[in-house]
Amino acid sequence: MPPSNHAPVMRNRKAWHDYHIEDTVEAGLVLVGCEVKSVRAGQVNLTGGFVLVEAGEAWLVDVYIAPYEQGSHFNVEPRRRRKLLLSRREIHRLEGRGRERGYTLVPLAVYFKRGFAKLEVGVARGKRAYDKREALQARESAREKEREMAAWRRK
Repeated sequence: MPPSNHAPVMRNRKAWHDYHIEDTVEAGLVLVGCEVKSVRAGQVNLTGGFVLVEAGEAWLVDVYIAPYEQGSHFNVEPRRRRKLLLSRREIHRLEGRGRERGYTLVPLAVYFKRGFAKLEVGVARGKRAYDKREALQARESAREKEREMAAWRRK
C-alpha cells in the first residue's frame, strides 16, 4: 500500500485478487502533457497493465490514461508505454524477480507525492482458483463476524 499520507488516485484492486503480492517498490512515473491532469482526475485504468524491464529501463505497459478533455492536440496515445524512474539497483532487483518462473510485475496504485506522480509496483505471483475462493470465503466470514459484533454491541 502507498504511504498513508498519500491517498492513491487509483488502486488496482483486481491485482490483489488475482495475485499474491510479495514485495512492493515505489517508482516515479514519467508523464507528458495533459496526462498529469487526467491522472489527477482519476482517469486511469491499471487493470491489465504490467511492468517490463528492457535494456536497463523499466516501462509501464498497457495502462490506460484517458485523454484530457480540454487537451486538444496536446493529448498523447492513451495506452502508450511510460517510463518508470527507478534506481539501477531497484531495476536489477525487479528484473531478477520478474524473470523467475511464475512471477510478474504489476502496477498496484498511482498517487502523488510532493507533486510528483508515483506508481507502486508489486512483485506478484499468480493465485490459483482455489486461492481466490479461499480469500473470498475468509473475507465474507470476517464481514459476517463484524456484523454479529456490531449487532451484539447495539444490544
